[in-house]
Amino acid sequence: MTEKLSAEILDRFQDVERNYEEITGNIAKAALRSGRKPEDIILLAATKTVEPVIINHAVSLGLSYIGENKVQELLSKYEDYDLQHCDLQFIGHLQTNKVRQIVGKVSMIQSVDSVKLAGEIARQSVRQNIVTDVLVEVNIGREENKSGVLEESLDELLAQMALMEGIRVRGLMTIPPICEEKARVCKFFDKMHQLFIDISSKTLDNISMDVLSMGMSDDYQEAILCGANMVRVGSRLFGKRIYR
Repeated sequence: MTEKLSAEILDRFQDVERNYEEITGNIAKAALRSGRKPEDIILLAATKTVEPVIINHAVSLGLSYIGENKVQELLSKYEDYDLQHCDLQFIGHLQTNKVRQIVGKVSMIQSVDSVKLAGEIARQSVRQNIVTDVLVEVNIGREENKSGVLEESLDELLAQMALMEGIRVRGLMTIPPICEEKARVCKFFDKMHQLFIDISSKTLDNISMDVLSMGMSDDYQEAILCGANMVRVGSRLFGKRIYR
């Protein structure tokens, strides 16, 4: 059983190596096409359901950022991540009552979409005498089944977050609607980029627009062409998710 498992892991290592090379190559090409350098784009690996041994192998290849979607999974894998060589972020929907479990363990929370959630992150951060970087998640497709602040409520949320100690707004994040046509998804990406630029032009305490996190396995190249400087890639890197 152990030999079989080892063989399976070695096979997955090879798959990850091939995928990582392909993804980083595509990111470099898209960056150059968008008028930027490859190093201007951050590849964050979405590691939901992926075992730490596989994650750490990707880190050994040069991957510097990983992100988890669920608090419980993050906690169960936390001791096994190679955090000396990668940066751990939280990228999924976060319930207010679970904030205290991850503040201090992650460098950034990408899914802030309410004053209540932002306030709890700030409160828990102040308790630990730290400042937590956050992104504001925008529901750019106005989908009822998705989290994220609506575009027209973004300025008010940012204004209130600007007054909070313990957090620092670093940018925006979005998950656009699933679109079969690339041109359609690009419209959502373009709208997000314009929001990003508009906010960047304003002077707001405690708020900077350093990170525009958008684009996943099926559309990360389009996202870069539309202005993203962070893409979140999971299945394209690690293979189809295995749910147990």
